[in-house]
Amino acid sequence: MLRSSLSGTFFLLLFFLSVVSCETKREEEVRVVSVTIEPQRYFAEKVGGEHFKVNVVVPAGQSPETYDPVPRQMMEIGRSTAYLQIGCIGFEQAWMENICANNPDLPVFDLSEGMDMLGGGKEDGHDDEDENGHHHNGADPHIWSSIQGARIIAGNVLNAFVTLDEKNRPLYEENYIRLVAEIEATADSIARLLRPVLSRAFIIYHPALTYFAEDFNLTQLCIETDGKEPSPAQLMELTDIARNHNARIVFVQQEFDTKNAEIIARETGCRLVRINPLAYDWPEEMIRIAKALSDE
Repeated sequence: MLRSSLSGTFFLLLFFLSVVSCETKREEEVRVVSVTIEPQRYFAEKVGGEHFKVNVVVPAGQSPETYDPVPRQMMEIGRSTAYLQIGCIGFEQAWMENICANNPDLPVFDLSEGMDMLGGGKEDGHDDEDENGHHHNGADPHIWSSIQGARIIAGNVLNAFVTLDEKNRPLYEENYIRLVAEIEATADSIARLLRPVLSRAFIIYHPALTYFAEDFNLTQLCIETDGKEPSPAQLMELTDIARNHNARIVFVQQEFDTKNAEIIARETGCRLVRINPLAYDWPEEMIRIAKALSDE
């Protein structure tokens, strides 16, 4: 009886150790990569699947232009297998040097590598200087709003994951092919929605859709001036420009104050539409923006 009891206990112990071993192995196999914004998490999860857990530094609802990480987040970055930066967004310009200095062994992959960056002043998708005379120093960082940008991001994510985990290359390449097909389907949907649109201009507070405008022959008119709220004179000038361009829609983002956007919408008769270019679900948000423009 005692032998039977000991035997049962022994097998239970073996089973428990086996489960713990499997769980530990599974945890070891899942690497953590840190990214700056939610759209990056979308691309990274699509390519990495279950082999990479993605840690997003800038929380939803916060602006990646001005966000400062808390100590806990800096520790999470330090524990990451790698950091995938989107390129040159405000958070990265302010913090990447510090992150690299504190984590000299942390691999950093730039997802904008190979992208034909637009100048910060190129806010209407056509000219080096827009009608408002708005300028931003350096390149426009919002590459994920572009179809070509999405393709490049996907390719750079693939290269990063293959570099970090060569043995699972076939899996990542298969996931990448599916992601590219999804990007192309999104591009087709947007083109179909925008084809009959007569008014090719839109107003937006922060110039987050520069590359989107470039892709689809649209004119982006920005309320924000060099990262600052416009003066009354600049608001009046933008109102006149919007009328001349026959703009019908004003996009507002949750990270920014809507007061000036509401003023322009009221003065021009434009429809006010809330968008979230920083949303996790990249294709859904891009198509939602196109639908808003096609409703005009």
